[in-house]
Amino acid sequence: MRKLPAVEEAKQLFEEAKEWGMWRWLAEKRRARRTADSAWEALEACEKKVRDGWDTATREAFQHDTALHAADRKAHKARMDAEAHFDEADRRMSAEMAREGAQMAIDAWEMREQFIRRLESLGRK
Repeated sequence: MRKLPAVEEAKQLFEEAKEWGMWRWLAEKRRARRTADSAWEALEACEKKVRDGWDTATREAFQHDTALHAADRKAHKARMDAEAHFDEADRRMSAEMAREGAQMAIDAWEMREQFIRRLESLGRK
């Protein structure tokens, strides 16, 4: 899987965001949200492109690969957990929670990238 510019930009922003205080989070939260959404859209498009390139046998193999399904669920849960953490941080106006959420988002993007690499590998078999 090639690096996706939107994901790399999001990772860079969220690495910086792990140092932000509350005022900076308040000022930058819209940009952070847009950047995160763009990263997720890029990952979803990449995953769709990989899956669209599969033949019938690969699709069948995926249906029976419990490890891949577990990895997919884990990556999805990581995304949902990060988003919930940000929502709670926003509700509480907690910079500490937002910084934790930034790392959670980075981890979730990396899990999804790893999952997509596994999908690509399945398609090459």
